[in-house]
Amino acid sequence: MRLGVNLLNFGPGAHPAIFERGARLAEALGFQFAMISDHVAVTPDVAAKFPAPFYDPLITLAWLAGVTRTIELGTTVAIVPYRHPLALARMAANIDQISGGRFILGVGVGWAEQEFAALGVPFEQRGAMTNEYLEVIRKCWTADVVTHHGRFVSFADVQSAPRPMRTPHPPIWVGGNSDAAMRRAVRYGTAWHPLRSRLDWLKDEGLPALARIAAEEHAPVPAFCPRIKLRLTDRPLDDRTRLPGEGTLEQVHDDLDELESLGAESVLLDTFDGRPESTLHPEKGWAMLARVVH
Repeated sequence: MRLGVNLLNFGPGAHPAIFERGARLAEALGFQFAMISDHVAVTPDVAAKFPAPFYDPLITLAWLAGVTRTIELGTTVAIVPYRHPLALARMAANIDQISGGRFILGVGVGWAEQEFAALGVPFEQRGAMTNEYLEVIRKCWTADVVTHHGRFVSFADVQSAPRPMRTPHPPIWVGGNSDAAMRRAVRYGTAWHPLRSRLDWLKDEGLPALARIAAEEHAPVPAFCPRIKLRLTDRPLDDRTRLPGEGTLEQVHDDLDELESLGAESVLLDTFDGRPESTLHPEKGWAMLARVVH
């Protein structure tokens, strides 16, 4: 099972020098991938959780591709309706080429209604838009000339080169815990990327639902690649209420063992504690990550 790191690209501590140090450290510690989050317009609903400065994930990842060598780089998650699919497909393919085939496109439908309004994107149609945009992106990654006539976007004879380095295309991790998100992962993704879910829910509800939906769609079950919150404590936390990744080092290692037994291919560790001011002290998160792998 592979382990990854969530690099914080927002808040008062966000700075290119911190991104570079975090990515280099993750690579040196042996983590296999690093991912960053996405917002385009930091409206009040976004700022309440993830305040400015907020660095664009695709630009930042393209730069990090040049200062790292082996670690994979991805989004957790890019909000698909915010960008025209031709633009997102080309930027993602370019990063995959620049990085030597190290890009992961993690995607989601978004949640910030004020941000959707600021961008002029219909919030109520974000799920349908995401589905169609992912269809377009996969076309662009697997054909040299693309035509598409759909509900939200139409175009003809668009040249899509360069294709991504990875074949048939970079991994697409679909975020979200709903049935709609799981169906999206089955239809358009290569992995399901649930965020901060309880182990008992994953075992008893989430993963069985994913298998059921895959059977309904007559499609393979996508890989299981969850993101969990990492919060190490000196004393054990109550297993009945804590989330995976929270508790003593022993509890966290047990959680990772349990996720591996559930079939997790990759696990992303998120050190953000919900307080924007904590981004001023990234070394605390880095120290937790080092303890987990050593």
